[in-house]
Amino acid sequence: MQSNDMAPYMTNKRTLLLIDNNTHHQDVFRDAIADAIDGPFEGEWVSTLAEGVERLKKKGIWAVFVSLSLPDSRGIETFDWLMLAAGGIPTLVIAGVDERGIALEALRRGAKDYLLEGQVDRDSFVRAIRNMTERKAVEEALFVEKERAQVTLNSIGDAVLSTDNEGRVTYLNAVAEKITGWTQSQAEGRPVEEVFVITDSTTGELCKSPLKVAIELNKTVGVTPHCVLHRRDGAEFAIDDSAAPIHDRQGMATGAVIVFHDVSVARAIGIEMMHMAHHDTLTNLPNRALFLDRVHQAIGMASRNGTRIGVLFLDLDKFKEINDSLGHAFGDKVLQSVVKRLLSCVRASDTVSRQGGDEFVILLSEIKQTGDAGVKAGQILIAINEPFEIDSHKLHITASIGVATYPGESADAESLIKNADMAMYQAKEQGRNSYHLQSVTVN
Repeated sequence: MQSNDMAPYMTNKRTLLLIDNNTHHQDVFRDAIADAIDGPFEGEWVSTLAEGVERLKKKGIWAVFVSLSLPDSRGIETFDWLMLAAGGIPTLVIAGVDERGIALEALRRGAKDYLLEGQVDRDSFVRAIRNMTERKAVEEALFVEKERAQVTLNSIGDAVLSTDNEGRVTYLNAVAEKITGWTQSQAEGRPVEEVFVITDSTTGELCKSPLKVAIELNKTVGVTPHCVLHRRDGAEFAIDDSAAPIHDRQGMATGAVIVFHDVSVARAIGIEMMHMAHHDTLTNLPNRALFLDRVHQAIGMASRNGTRIGVLFLDLDKFKEINDSLGHAFGDKVLQSVVKRLLSCVRASDTVSRQGGDEFVILLSEIKQTGDAGVKAGQILIAINEPFEIDSHKLHITASIGVATYPGESADAESLIKNADMAMYQAKEQGRNSYHLQSVTVN
């Protein structure tokens, strides 16, 4: 049923929908909405997937939180059905304690985040709402930037360059002069390879002139994929173009013309969007999806080479107290400072990932023996224990670390991360500021 006792409705509030028949989840969901600082928000909840789909048809939902264990639907199929109805609405899934693999599969299929049973409380909902808000803001900013760049590119005049049948330059327009760095008078009569210099951005090798190819084949041709034009002064531009032969009245090729334009901005935006899709916005670390892919690759390599890898699951102790007392902006600075120390403790071949909130996971891509992962965890604890001085505040921070290795009890990437996560909670239960290596705890 839909809640009726949320905060008073306001037109500028964003509506969050919880699809879950767990009354405890409904209670903490209500509390989280009241405490979320990125609002204002209002909340609704329903108990079945069918009710959730019907509510989504009425529009107006900003984000969805859905349990994968509902009276009328269970497992990953629940998420798939919801995606058909949600139409791109950001979605977080709630999975069972032993269903991290299903939750990770939901991430691969488009979920923005996940929570596991036992971790669902007011604070986890507040963090999830905040992460969704941050993600949405970045996505909207990138969309606006992409649209602006597209309009700009469409309004820029194309460059035009032509040659005779021998490949000597006969004409450049003003845009071509600007991009190549050659004026019409300077370029005329020169071999096109001197004026229109392009290389393959992947190999760095010179590309054959599209104009000569167009003459040889007597048809329109495109430029070599991912090519770069080198301007006379050394500047480089990613370009897109099309070259075609010029025919006389008898249909004989007398030369060629190429029309090209600078696509550097479009390519840069594409690269940036790809980066943002696989990295945490606050720390620029790999996110869950990219980290999971790297663990998969590391396991494959370890299996082939007969080596070992380790995963460390790290959670800062009592980090919530920092956010509550000094604010989330200050907390973000703390997280960024922690990241610097984590990166200083690992090799370039290792991976540090932010999983959300104050949780980090570290992949040790190659270790000689299981104990090496514990040694690295100890080094990290020592680094974290060093005082932090941020904005005139001196802080003493501790962490709890869970350690899992492959080969061992973990047979795949998902179970390796899950075992490290469980070990981290054991470290917390046994006093914090320690690491737990499977059945061994070290302070």
